Amino acid sequence: MKILLLGGSSFLGRAFASEALARGHEVTTFNRGRSGTDLPGVEAVRGERDSADDLTRLVEGRRWDAVVDTSAQQPAQAVRSARLLREHADHYTFVSSVHAFADWPALPVDETAPLHPCPADTPPDQPPGNPLKAGCERAVLEEFGADRTLILNSGLLIGPHENGGRLPWWLERMARGGQVLAPGDPTRAMQVIDVRDFAAFGVDALLAGRTGRFITTAPAGNVTFGEFLTTCVEVVGETADEDGGARPPAELVWVEDGPLLAEGPDSVQPWSELPLWAPDAPELAGVWLADTTRAQAAGLRCRPFAETARDTWAWLRQRGSAEDTDADGLKGRKGAAQKTGIVPAKEQRLLAALA
Repeated sequence: MKILLLGGSSFLGRAFASEALARGHEVTTFNRGRSGTDLPGVEAVRGERDSADDLTRLVEGRRWDAVVDTSAQQPAQAVRSARLLREHADHYTFVSSVHAFADWPALPVDETAPLHPCPADTPPDQPPGNPLKAGCERAVLEEFGADRTLILNSGLLIGPHENGGRLPWWLERMARGGQVLAPGDPTRAMQVIDVRDFAAFGVDALLAGRTGRFITTAPAGNVTFGEFLTTCVEVVGETADEDGGARPPAELVWVEDGPLLAEGPDSVQPWSELPLWAPDAPELAGVWLADTTRAQAAGLRCRPFAETARDTWAWLRQRGSAEDTDADGLKGRKGAAQKTGIVPAKEQRLLAALA
């Protein structure tokens, strides 16, 4: 097949490109060339997806069997690309998010759950927000047609080349060693999916010509928060001798939700300061309970978390020092990324006071 990736060089787009190339398909990527390096073997077309001229240049003389859109954040972007591509491609896969569902994360969701009421004709350059993904979905469906559109509502993606700073932050924190603030309930079930498993399911689905909607994440409870952090400790420990073994091994110190959420200068922000920490609160009751039954029936398979952690740690060690993260939902203003993770001095104060 001939596949066009809108994006294609960073994390999820890179995983799609790698999966498609490995199966022998022809891949074109369309991006600015700023977020990462395109994989060898793709036809890389440079351009801004907000530019009508660049999109027109992209489609001139080209046609694809399928489009995979991993980069639209604004409904206006989705309208423009779908409108120009509907005569140049047979199938459109739009990667959305569980953020598009109005009830998430307070309630469990499935494919029938209501979406945020964001219209397809929302003006451009809106402040970042969860409803925009719902508007992007409506834009693609209106322009490309439901009979040619597949929507994948992504859960929490992790794995090698992650640019969200969640699993990488924990691995690098374990590598620093010493007492590590472990927040909340270690038995709390999570729901995280390796980006490579997501991409494999996405390529399978577009090859099969699937349409409609799939919540695409790991089954609920595929790992607990305690298993997640303990595995990070173990994976980093496996390479301690290779890395010199100069630092003390990491020791998890579990602290309940309440003291960390107490008002004051050392109150901790869930999810961002301690990545993936979702306190036991009504507004987060469904954060790890998205229903993946439909995707599993269609062939979604997820590898063990330990494999993802080892592969991500191997990539981090090869990559070198940490980069600024660009975590979804943590941007304060357009284009400005907020680095994930608690300040070491604050972590030490909390450990001294609460451990």
